[in-house]
Amino acid sequence: MTQTAKAAKKTSSAKAKAPAEAKAAPEVKKPTSKKKQALAFPFTAIVGQEEMKLSLILNIIDPRIGGVLVMGHRGTGKSTTVRALAEVLPLITRVKDDIYNRTVEQYVEAESGKKGAAAINPADVKTEQIPVPVVDLPLGATEDRVCGTIDIEKALTSGVKAFEPGLLAQSNRGFLYIDEVNLLDDHLVDVLLDVAASGKNVVEREGISIRHPARFVLVGSGNPEEGELRPQLLDRFGLHARIITINDVAKRVDIVKRRREYDEDPEAYLKKCTREQQKLQKKIVAAQELLTQVTMDDKVLTDIARLCMNLGIDGHRGELTITRTAYAFAAYKGQTTVTMEHVKEIAGLCLRHRLRKDPLETVDAGEKIDRELAKVLGEAEATA
Repeated sequence: MTQTAKAAKKTSSAKAKAPAEAKAAPEVKKPTSKKKQALAFPFTAIVGQEEMKLSLILNIIDPRIGGVLVMGHRGTGKSTTVRALAEVLPLITRVKDDIYNRTVEQYVEAESGKKGAAAINPADVKTEQIPVPVVDLPLGATEDRVCGTIDIEKALTSGVKAFEPGLLAQSNRGFLYIDEVNLLDDHLVDVLLDVAASGKNVVEREGISIRHPARFVLVGSGNPEEGELRPQLLDRFGLHARIITINDVAKRVDIVKRRREYDEDPEAYLKKCTREQQKLQKKIVAAQELLTQVTMDDKVLTDIARLCMNLGIDGHRGELTITRTAYAFAAYKGQTTVTMEHVKEIAGLCLRHRLRKDPLETVDAGEKIDRELAKVLGEAEATA
């Protein structure tokens, strides 16, 4: 064989090997580093910020409270706390591989109601347990990404409604988190308001309509210095947690130590916090089970209504939110009767963002609520 032929043979063999080597290259990546990046900082290891943590826990116990708005300084752990929430959430049961996270009852009702669909026996439907979804809604997300899209070409050619679910479908029966919520585009705010009010997402395009359940706990965070929320969206949040920079030296040092320990070995740090995480999860599950047994006296309800009237709260959402939150708080404390002590603890969270804004007002919203609450309690004691 000549030198030229040998060289050609060598070149061709090298070319044949090249694709195989190129295909094998991605397998070199270490899955461990990717896994470590996905791990969230433990919820129970977060120092301070008790208002925010309590607000999130109460919404787990009773999602009807209506979500949480977390506003405060930069770098105070707002996003970290919300993303850590997933690890302490109890599991939920859904229909196996259902993209909408529906229960068996919801699935049977929706699928049996379709035209020409056969009756479904609930006993034949397979289920699975999954963690409660916590979905991030990016500021730059398009409406299609949020609501979902319909494949028109497939629908016209094959007659099948090909639907690609969006973030609203993924967050059904879970949490939808919006970081920097005060910077969210107006058209997405309108979408969220519609879905939050109805509990359903409707996608319509070229005469084709898709409807699916979308009930989620809305959680937003942001810095008030970067802008205010639209009043319509602000009113949709059940609770308002105010976050400030911690000024206790010992706590600030503790925050840095915990974060450094976590950054060095996330898996080891998570194992260290496992017991506390499980303890909190069990406490939340126990509160969920106890919630149906909690009662409230009419005197307490009257004082709540009087408080909202004295503060000039518009509408009746204030009373409803305080009542639901007080029920959840009592259950969290392991008690079956709501008292005004429970109301005092959560009144600020429920009403702070519902007060009428007065540019000449010099009194802090929290102080104003406490002052009116003291008046109501004084009146109640005087008439007792």
